[in-house]
Amino acid sequence: MRPPGSPSQLERRRRRALELHKRGLTQSAIAEQLGCAQSSVSRWGDTYQRAGPNGLAPKPIPGRPPKRSPPQQRRLVRLLLQGPLAAGYRTDLWTTQRVAEVIRRRLAVS
Repeated sequence: MRPPGSPSQLERRRRRALELHKRGLTQSAIAEQLGCAQSSVSRWGDTYQRAGPNGLAPKPIPGRPPKRSPPQQRRLVRLLLQGPLAAGYRTDLWTTQRVAEVIRRRLAVS
């Protein structure tokens, strides 16, 4: 499972692990300080040895890119939190069809 954090935050954590290693800390001490598994610290070190600093850069996220921009996503969350009644529906129940309609109508994304 991917740990929480943006790709750049996770990259900083990997680079911090290497800095700590260069200072002479053990893998277990680094893992404890960064809140990760010792095997991750070991893997990052191996990657650095094989690929250099670029090996620690974030990898592209696989899959289809999102159709909604981050501002649109935040707006959608606000709209959904207002509830279906505020969106013009007669009952207070979100369905996938209703959410899709709100996305089409309010965000102009299909």
